[in-house]
Amino acid sequence: SFIGEESVAAGEGSILTDNPTWIIDPIDGTTNFVHRSTFHFFYIEFGIVYSCVEDKMYTARKGKGAFCNGQKLQVSGQEDITKSLLVTELGSNRDPETIKIILSNMERLLSIPIHG
Repeated sequence: SFIGEESVAAGEGSILTDNPTWIIDPIDGTTNFVHRSTFHFFYIEFGIVYSCVEDKMYTARKGKGAFCNGQKLQVSGQEDITKSLLVTELGSNRDPETIKIILSNMERLLSIPIHG
């Protein structure tokens, strides 16, 4: 099965089953890409992402690790949240209740003395 981000955004339904399914998102981080953000982060459970801007191939598989051009990626090990940079995606859902939840979460995060 194939599910495309744009077809779902256009209102097409999709059915998830236990069968193998490719979920296609041609530009992971579309908002960052459109606004030419310097943040090129990809969050993957299983997938392949080619960053044409960086000419880098990111791959990952749950339980097997994440790689960039074949080299294993490592997390920093930093456990002190005050030394962290907060990066967020607010999503596209504008339902009033969802907005309240998102803003409440953001308020709690922004009250922590983080770098930015």
